[in-house]
Amino acid sequence: MQMLKNITPRQISLSVIGLGLFLGSLFLVQAVVLSWCLTPLPGIATSGCGANDDPQFSETQTGIDAPPELPTPLPALPESDLPPAWDGASRINILLLGVDASDAEDRQGPARSDTMIVVTIDPQTKTAGMLSIPRDMWVNIPGFDYGKINTAYYLGDANRLPGGGPALASRTVEQFLGIPIHYYAQVEFWTFIYLVDQLGGVIVEVEKNITVDPIGPGPDDRFLGAGPQRMDGMIALAYARARNTEGGDVDRARRTQEVIIAIRNKALDPANFPNLILSAPAIYEIVQSGIRTNMPLDDAIELAVLMRDIPLEDIKRGVINFDMVTLQSSPDGLSIFKPIPDKIRELRDEIFTTGGPASPLASGADLGDLMRQEGATVIIRNGTFTAGLGQTTAQFLIAQGVNVIGADNANETPAVTRIIDHRGKPYALRYFQQLFGLSSSGQIVSQYDPNAPADIEIILGNDWAVSNPMP
Repeated sequence: MQMLKNITPRQISLSVIGLGLFLGSLFLVQAVVLSWCLTPLPGIATSGCGANDDPQFSETQTGIDAPPELPTPLPALPESDLPPAWDGASRINILLLGVDASDAEDRQGPARSDTMIVVTIDPQTKTAGMLSIPRDMWVNIPGFDYGKINTAYYLGDANRLPGGGPALASRTVEQFLGIPIHYYAQVEFWTFIYLVDQLGGVIVEVEKNITVDPIGPGPDDRFLGAGPQRMDGMIALAYARARNTEGGDVDRARRTQEVIIAIRNKALDPANFPNLILSAPAIYEIVQSGIRTNMPLDDAIELAVLMRDIPLEDIKRGVINFDMVTLQSSPDGLSIFKPIPDKIRELRDEIFTTGGPASPLASGADLGDLMRQEGATVIIRNGTFTAGLGQTTAQFLIAQGVNVIGADNANETPAVTRIIDHRGKPYALRYFQQLFGLSSSGQIVSQYDPNAPADIEIILGNDWAVSNPMP
């Protein structure tokens, strides 16, 4: 990595410290109730840890759900099924995990994740972004059918899958968002508190009056008025993890990001550099012992240096909110967030692409033109009893400018046409939704697979055989 050759020891010290602060703030502040449970490095099983049943910190607005029964997994995940390591030049995505754990007797064994934030950094454009995913999101967990996204971590650890909880959580997020996850990171809450205190506290712009309760016993509630507030590590942690507002976990995710920005601003303030340099050995020791990640040190240093050069206005922030989900109940009666795929794809594209939201609603844009510019590769699979319909449909789509690379027969005969999105192509999906008249969200399935033969698979159903616009 040529960039590393031009970095001075002083820059490396500041970069390691800065990365620790950045990663720690991103996913730690939201995730802690009483303590954290960290997994070891991939492939090593973890011991159990529990959770506190304080109703203030319930899984949903309606109360804590019981720990999931451990299902029998489908075939185990391949050991090397995650994307290849970062090449130093392409966009990189990092999953930041917080784990819900304490010593409650009714929640023994592996913990569930309490926080998921995906951080993306583009070295070419020097832009970054972060996207928060609610823990009650109802998703397909690879090998285990559908469940809350926070149970992916639990299932990976409990079943001793390769890479444990972080690997299965990464796979689940990949499939849900349609993006690759290159690395994961975890941090202990005391590391976050220590690092914020080493900065001398942070200034956070509080949007609305709020009362927060720092961790630990005793009547130590703190009222924070709207406006700029100076916070030490304990108060910053309490502010970010508070759930006693109307928006619940959605508000909490926004507050987490407010604290992240405050820490970034303080860590990159030149006036604070002398103190960081003097404290560098102690800070490095704390960071090394309190942060767990599968990211190589060289990549961590290079990313920290890169983050230093990304201005605040080029860091996009997104939270999957109530406009992007429907509030429903799972088959076993748990409150869940059922995703609205189109809206989540638009937010994803706002955060994870350079050109802004890939939405067909863009001003002045023709849906067909956007589809053709996106250039998604497509395979047609004929799931009907009409011979040759796959080839006929392929020729029809090619005439519309679709990049069809193959056509064959499907292994199923669905009543309605289905589309499988392997690599996140929102323009093409919206175009096909309109063309095929897809009326159910279940007809568009997101299954991220970097090794799939095409970006999109279209499985033709009987509805297309009966009625279609082809001449």
